[in-house]
Amino acid sequence: MIEHVAIIGAGFSGTLQAINLLRHEGPRATLIERAPVAGTGLAYGAAHPSHVLNVRASNMSAFPDDPSHFVRWLEARGVPDAPAAFIPRVTYGEYLRELLEEALRTSNGRLTLIRDEVCDLETGPTVRLKLANRTLEADAAVLAVGNLPPHDPPGLDPQLLSDTRYKGDPWHPSVPDDLSDEDTVLVIGTGLTMVDVVLLLEARGFKGHILALSRRGLLPRAHAAGSDWQRIDERPGTVASALLRQVRMRGEAIGWRNAVDELRPFTQPMWGHASDVERGRFLRHLRPWWDVHRHRLAPQVHARLQAMLDRGQLQVVAGKTLSFAEEPGGISVQYRVRGQDAAETLLAQRIINCTGPLGDLNRSAEPLLRRLAERGCIRPDPAHLGIEVDNQAQTINADGQPNHNLYALGPMTRGAFWEIVAVPDIRTQTWSVARRLSNAHWVGGEGL
Repeated sequence: MIEHVAIIGAGFSGTLQAINLLRHEGPRATLIERAPVAGTGLAYGAAHPSHVLNVRASNMSAFPDDPSHFVRWLEARGVPDAPAAFIPRVTYGEYLRELLEEALRTSNGRLTLIRDEVCDLETGPTVRLKLANRTLEADAAVLAVGNLPPHDPPGLDPQLLSDTRYKGDPWHPSVPDDLSDEDTVLVIGTGLTMVDVVLLLEARGFKGHILALSRRGLLPRAHAAGSDWQRIDERPGTVASALLRQVRMRGEAIGWRNAVDELRPFTQPMWGHASDVERGRFLRHLRPWWDVHRHRLAPQVHARLQAMLDRGQLQVVAGKTLSFAEEPGGISVQYRVRGQDAAETLLAQRIINCTGPLGDLNRSAEPLLRRLAERGCIRPDPAHLGIEVDNQAQTINADGQPNHNLYALGPMTRGAFWEIVAVPDIRTQTWSVARRLSNAHWVGGEGL
């Protein structure tokens, strides 16, 4: 019988896990967060006021059983045309903090928030957590650690570069500081993180040159007004080449946005049915194209980015970095443009790592995850996207057996579920795990 659940991390995943345990009248929960602010996580806690959600408000409710919850919250605050709006991320952070504060206030002691860091844990009949300032015992624990920081680009040793020149954490508050309009900024990566950083630099008044570099030089596409169409009703196959042909054909018939969107109900089952070979082929060849078409920009964000491209302030290049050497005037970067043999050199006054979150446990510097992996309590998934879990989000140990009382949520379970980085997917996952921990999954015929 589970009477107490410890949740490690109070970002989006951990906060919703705690709230859903309350909503299912489940076990009491202890939410543990080492950061000063709980409830928002990195995505919504470190946002600039100019950063907006990449999903319309109509699909951003925290609860899968109450899809209009966020819209009603906005309308109560006077937001016009709320369902179709792309809301500032700081506003969404306020929404999440209010949900957590209300849950804490009305829980009658069933939810506790602890400001501390989990240094280690041991599984057994119970879970024993070693915190920086105390020890805690629970019947089950949930790893809700969110995205891990990006890995350093090839050829770059952060120990040889100054902190003022190289920013390995794209969300660090110092990223836009102390730049002049004569400076050149190199952004490594051209995905959504790059867009956030570039628009932050612009919002802070930077007028210098920005070079964004990635292997393929692909930029996220923009959202457009929705349309009705006859969606597919059967799960497509998982052979990458055949799937690509099908999506292209559907794109020609109904538009590429609709062709991608109609896959949403099938994406997780498709990934689950794909072999390791098929998954590897997708990751090597199609993932960059999937990412830029699936994870789109709000129209107003795309317009700002395009304006920077049009006036030449932002340049996007497909290529790879080769070496980095700090000099008195900046960092000398050698890189090779895709399709060319000769290397080029750039002197950058700042380099910002926007390559995206790291998921490989073997390369992670996160102390808790490293200790758990070294002891064999958890292990990497076969694609090294994160922590291996089963279809119920139970972590898998080094012997291939599920830990019955240690779960993982959110982006670090991408190896099992693939589409588990956005609000619509994570809210469903936290809801399902909370139901299981609360024995509510037997209600409604799920266990009968």
